[in-house]
Amino acid sequence: MAVVTGAGSGLGRELAVALTGRGQRVAGLGRRAEALEETAARAGELFLPVPADVADPESLAEAFGRVRDVGPVSILINNAAVYPRADFLQESAGDFAAVMATNLTGYAAAAKEALRDMVAAGEGRILNVSSFAGVAPLAGSGAYSVSKEAGRALTRAMIADLGARFPRIVINDWMPGALNTGMGLATGLDPAVAAGWGATLALWQEPSLTGTTWEMDREIPPPMGLKRRVAAKVGMAERAPARRLG
Repeated sequence: MAVVTGAGSGLGRELAVALTGRGQRVAGLGRRAEALEETAARAGELFLPVPADVADPESLAEAFGRVRDVGPVSILINNAAVYPRADFLQESAGDFAAVMATNLTGYAAAAKEALRDMVAAGEGRILNVSSFAGVAPLAGSGAYSVSKEAGRALTRAMIADLGARFPRIVINDWMPGALNTGMGLATGLDPAVAAGWGATLALWQEPSLTGTTWEMDREIPPPMGLKRRVAAKVGMAERAPARRLG
C-alpha cells in the first residue's frame, strides 16, 4: 500500500492518480473529506480516501491504523504542505510553528508511522517532496522555506539512523519544480506532468537512490570534494552521470 499525504488537491491528487494508473493501491490522506472524494472520483477503485491532519499526531495515527486494516504500508510520499505568504515581521511565532507542524513534524510523524511496516518487512520507500525555496527563499515565504530546508535535513537524519541497518528502505528528496497549483504559479508546470515523474521515482526501489536529491525528472549530482575536483581536472576522476526518469 502506498500512502500519499496532501492527496486532496494539487500535486498530491495527481500523484495518487498517477500511482493508481500504474496499478498501485493508494491511501490518500488529507484534511478535507470532500476533496479526497474528488480525488477518488479520478483515481478509481484503487484509491482509499483517509481524512487526516498530518499536524495532529492522534489523527495521523488513526489514519495509518485505517490504512493497515487494508494492508501494510510499503511506500510513503510525504507531500502535504502549507504555504502562507507572510512577511517575517508580521508573522507570529504561533503561525510559524503551525507551518512547521505540517511541513516538517508532519513529515517526521508520517515517516514514523510508515516505518512500522517497512522495518517489519525489511524494505520500503519514502519520498520526501522538497523545494528550492529552502535554497533560495522568496520574500514572504520564511516559514515555508525554513520548513523545506529542514525537511531535507530530516531526510539525511533518517538515513543516518536507518541506512546501514535497513538498506532496502530507500529514502530520498524530490523537488518537483514550480507547479500550476494553488500553492504554486499560474505559469508553472502542469502538476500531472510532475506527478508522472514522482510516481516513477516512488515506485523505483533501488537502494542507490537513498540520499539522492532529484529536481523534476533528473538527479542532482552531489557536490565533489576538493580532492575529487582536482583529480577530475587532471583526468584522474570522473563524476558519475546524473540519472533521469524515463
